[in-house]
Amino acid sequence: MPVKSQLYDNDFFAWSAQQAELLRSGKLQQADIEHIAEEIESMGRTEKRELISQLAVLLLDLLKWKFQPAKRGASWEASIRVQRNRLADHLDDNPSLKPLLPQALKAAYRDAVLETIAETGLPAVTFPEVCAWSVEQTLDAGFWPQ
Repeated sequence: MPVKSQLYDNDFFAWSAQQAELLRSGKLQQADIEHIAEEIESMGRTEKRELISQLAVLLLDLLKWKFQPAKRGASWEASIRVQRNRLADHLDDNPSLKPLLPQALKAAYRDAVLETIAETGLPAVTFPEVCAWSVEQTLDAGFWPQ
């Protein structure tokens, strides 16, 4: 096993520092290109997972807002607003995620329903099988499901 692969397997932090230095100094022949490519792809998947996670939190709050109107309050409203801001920031930082929003909304809704059931005790049949709101509605600061 080449030294660069051993370092990758045994001390990722040291490997990443070494690879960054090799790239900055233009020593591409010495760089562990295959693992660098894998790590860059992994970073992209992480950004997509973060999008789904943030959408799930927002949908959880929106579902509680819609299906537990008697419990609505300033903290729920603030949480919805904060999640929308975080999603907007994440999409500003990663605009190429925008075309993935419909798919991400589906995945996030599935998780949000499960979490809403656990938090509220409402029966699963309370919630539609698919998200009733479009991506645009979900992200719209003026949209509050009634």
